[in-house]
Amino acid sequence: MRLLVFEPFHGAAGDMIIGSLLGCGADKEMVRRAMGAVVANPTISEVTRAGIQAIKIDTHATPVHRSLSDVLQRIDEAAAFVPAPALEQARRVFKRINDAEESVHGDHVHFHEVGADDAIADVIGACTALFSLHIDGVVVLPVAVGSGTGSGSHGSFPIPAPATAAILRSSGLVTRSVPWTGELLTPTGAALLAEFSTHNSISETKILAIGYGAGTRDPKDAPNVLRAMLVETTEHAATSENLSGDEVDILETNIDDVTGEVIGNALTRFMDEGARDASALPIIMKKGRPGFLVRVICSGNCSAKMAELMARELGTLGIRCIPAVHRFIAERTVESVEVIIGNHTRTVPVKCGWIDGKIYSVKAEFDPARDLAHEMRLPVKDVLHLIERAARKKLREKLVHSATIQEFQ
Repeated sequence: MRLLVFEPFHGAAGDMIIGSLLGCGADKEMVRRAMGAVVANPTISEVTRAGIQAIKIDTHATPVHRSLSDVLQRIDEAAAFVPAPALEQARRVFKRINDAEESVHGDHVHFHEVGADDAIADVIGACTALFSLHIDGVVVLPVAVGSGTGSGSHGSFPIPAPATAAILRSSGLVTRSVPWTGELLTPTGAALLAEFSTHNSISETKILAIGYGAGTRDPKDAPNVLRAMLVETTEHAATSENLSGDEVDILETNIDDVTGEVIGNALTRFMDEGARDASALPIIMKKGRPGFLVRVICSGNCSAKMAELMARELGTLGIRCIPAVHRFIAERTVESVEVIIGNHTRTVPVKCGWIDGKIYSVKAEFDPARDLAHEMRLPVKDVLHLIERAARKKLREKLVHSATIQEFQ
C-alpha cells in the first residue's frame, strides 16, 4: 500500500503542500493547468530554505474578498481543467473553511484572505497534485502551528488563528509546540491537511520519494518547508497482490420515523462532508415495523464528526461504529474524454478501474453526463452509453500506442 506522509515540522500553507507533492512526483503540468484555470500564470521554481532545496509556488494573484458561493463558482469554472474527484475535494476544503469561519464569526458574507484567487488556486492545485499521485491514503504527523499573535482583515489575533483552531478542533489532527513565533499553519493549510488525512499512524514503511514545499519566509534558524514522503507499507499483509487497501469505519443506525426525502437529503449531506459511501437499506424492525438501515463508510479520523451529522440529520439516538475495517480497493483514474453529439463536442470525466495493469471498469461520471443530456435534450442513459463508448475507444488507442494489450468487451 502506498501512502503519503506529511511532516509539517514548520507548519503548512497551501503553496507549501503543492510544492511538497510535486517533489514526490505529482504531475506538474496537470497541476499547472488546474491552477492556471484560476490564476493566469503560476510560477513553479526551486529555492533553498536554510540549506534545504524545496519547490516554491507563486500564484501572482491579487487580494479579493468573496462569499462561499462565489468561491464555489470559481471552482466550478475550473472544471474543464481539474479532475472531477479533485474538484469535489476542493469544494469540501472550502466548506471546512466556511464552517470554521462561521463557528468563529457567526453567519458571515465574505471570506477574506482564504477567498482570494491565490487561495483558490492553491486548494485546486493541492487537490489535483494529490489526485495525480494515485495513492492509497494520507498520514499527517503532528502539525506545528506557531505562537504569538498575527494580523489579518479582522485585526490582531492569537496564533493559531481562530479559524485555524476551529478547523483543527473538528479534524482530529494533532498539533505540537515549537520555539518559533508567528503563524506557521494557515487556515487553508489546515483545511487541506484535514481533508487529505485518512490514517492516524503507519509502521514498517519504505520511503519511495521525498518532496519539500517552500514557504515565502526564509528564516536562518529553521527551514521554512513542509516535507512530504511517499512511502510503501506492508502493514496489511492480507491485501490482494492486485488490489490495494485502506482502513475505514462503518457507521450504522436503524430509523423508522423519517421520510424518504429526509433520508435522501441526508445521504447527499454525508457524501458532501467526506463519506466514502452512504446508503439506506429497507429492513423490518421490532414489532414488524418497516424501517431503514442507514450505513455510512468514512475514514477513521472523521467518524466522530460523521456520527454527529447522522444524529442531527436523522434524529437518531444511537449510532453503531465498526472501527478500522480493512477494505480492498482497485486502482482508479479519471480520464478526460471528448464526446461528439451531433455538431457539438464536449469533454467529460470518465472513471476507470484497474487491476494488474488492465482496465476492467469504465464508467462515465453521472453528474456531468446528466448535465450534458439536459443540454442536448437526450435521455441520460443514451448519453452515458455514448460517453463510455468514446472512452473505451480512446483507452484502446492509448493502450495500443503504448504497446499494451487490453481487451474491451
